[in-house]
Amino acid sequence: MSVSESLQSRRLPDPAALLRLVKPVTWFPPVWAYLCGTVSSGAAPDGAWTLVLVGMVLAGPVVCGMSQAANDWCDRHVDAINEPDRPIPSGRVPGRWGLWVALAMSGLALALGATLGPWGFGATVVGVAAAWAYSAEPVRLKRSGVWGPGLVGLSYETLPWFTGAAVLSAGRPAAEVIVIAVLYGIGAHGIMTLNDFKALEGDRQTGVASLPVTLGPARAARVACVVMLVPQIAVVALLVGWGALWAPAAIAALIVAQLWAMRVMLRDPKARAPWYNGTGVLFYVSGMMIAAVALRGIGAGG
Repeated sequence: MSVSESLQSRRLPDPAALLRLVKPVTWFPPVWAYLCGTVSSGAAPDGAWTLVLVGMVLAGPVVCGMSQAANDWCDRHVDAINEPDRPIPSGRVPGRWGLWVALAMSGLALALGATLGPWGFGATVVGVAAAWAYSAEPVRLKRSGVWGPGLVGLSYETLPWFTGAAVLSAGRPAAEVIVIAVLYGIGAHGIMTLNDFKALEGDRQTGVASLPVTLGPARAARVACVVMLVPQIAVVALLVGWGALWAPAAIAALIVAQLWAMRVMLRDPKARAPWYNGTGVLFYVSGMMIAAVALRGIGAGG
């Protein structure tokens, strides 16, 4: 029996393929944002470490992992063009197993979210709904190069930040915390746009109007850079206005580092977008934690 025939006849998923389906490498951004939220809340974590740990598991492995499984299931026809070695098109996750995994993880997410109080549960409901709205018909916001990356950016950065702050403070976060979380979520639109470069050919053939498809790689990359930079500049200005001292300077230095990385990436956006997502994004997320610490220090989370 050939390898192809063996994959087609598989009835149970390959455990390694299931792990790849939920993409552990994507869990870091929402977990980091959740931690930024807990820090920015101004609340002491003493006696609340269980809430912190449950929130991290919920934000990363469960909700983000679920969103990846749902996206792979809904994108299986696109992945057959772009990346046929992925778990579902390759047959290593056969039949409807991809859908069943995504649905089971959605239920697990809601169950865990219920342990985080009303704010945590409400945020979990929003996160699960956003994941399916992004990938599944008839909504499938992924078709839009504006709404799709915007939803993912807010879901990966703003929502977990808000959740972490709300859970630890046992209430609605302060307005300053919400504003900073929203700004970093908006900036993440640019990160998600660069992530779309890897699916350029499949998106073009299947009618997904990502910015790399509609604007072309060069223009899409420039738009992504502007979208990443402007919210961070706004964060610096706000922190200065709120009396922070060292944080605005540190974030400004990280913006300069991103400008260097952007110059490198813009020389060949299609080839270097993955490099930027592994390099320039590190400066972006470092600024998030600096802003969170600053919010705590100026009492915005109190």
